[in-house]
Amino acid sequence: MKQGRRYGLSVAQRTEIWRGWKAGESLHEIGRAFGKDHGSIQFLLSQHGGIAPAISHRSQETLTLAEREDISRGIASGSSIREIARGLQRAASTVSREVARNGGRPLYRASEADHKAWESALRPKVRSDRETVPQPASAVSDI
Repeated sequence: MKQGRRYGLSVAQRTEIWRGWKAGESLHEIGRAFGKDHGSIQFLLSQHGGIAPAISHRSQETLTLAEREDISRGIASGSSIREIARGLQRAASTVSREVARNGGRPLYRASEADHKAWESALRPKVRSDRETVPQPASAVSDI
């Protein structure tokens, strides 16, 4: 799903909706400004409890798309993981893990790896160990 397309609004329009809401405009006023029903505006706002969501940004320590492109070019040119890491001024283990988690040397694609990294950073996390989570004490039968 593309960012900003869920409600047929661009990122700039969604920002403007949050600005209007914070300024005290009514749902009807905001809806009229964007040609949307007030119910659509209410749904958008209620998804975040009426509080504007934080802007997503990456940590300075994560690999950037440009670094991933350099990794991809290094792989294509036959450079070793250590040579690629030295060129990026990163630890060899960082580059090695990046390549391994994205299909290894033959399948590594920078844009796909970057998209996968953004997806895995989203919250809430889906738990794969749902069955092994202990049940609350109220679910335990009396002896």
